[in-house]
Amino acid sequence: MKFTVTQSFTHSADECAHAFTDPALYPTFAGLPKVQVPDVVSHDVEGNVVRMRVHYRFAGDLSFAARTAIDRERLTWVDESVHDLADQTVRFELHPDHYAKQFRGHGTYRFVDTDGGCERVAEIEISVSFPLVGRAVEGAIASGLREHLADEQRVVERFLATR
Repeated sequence: MKFTVTQSFTHSADECAHAFTDPALYPTFAGLPKVQVPDVVSHDVEGNVVRMRVHYRFAGDLSFAARTAIDRERLTWVDESVHDLADQTVRFELHPDHYAKQFRGHGTYRFVDTDGGCERVAEIEISVSFPLVGRAVEGAIASGLREHLADEQRVVERFLATR
């Protein structure tokens, strides 16, 4: 399943792109309804390129269809990303700690300046291969990601306002 999510920010593309590479941002995700506070596993800077590995744990509710195939406690993953600050783009892959044979996820983000701020456009592709419920689980994950990114947008705005 491929889908696009666009977030609007009141800060510039450069400010937003840099915020997502700041390890101090991720503890501010405390209290988001879909994930627990992420843990920055690694943060490597080489010129305008930042490589990050951030560990997430799902904290939301699962639909009945998803619960038939997935143990909520085992929904943990590492978001491995490469941020190109010069181009204001990000490539990412999601690496599940469990269910690696059944789940794949990857995509890109790009930051684009707009009048009065910027947009972060996410192009995401996920694939879930569970018999009978795979499509339903993909839909649930996509819905959850959309909600998480909307919640994340508010946190990033607050984070940037304090800088």
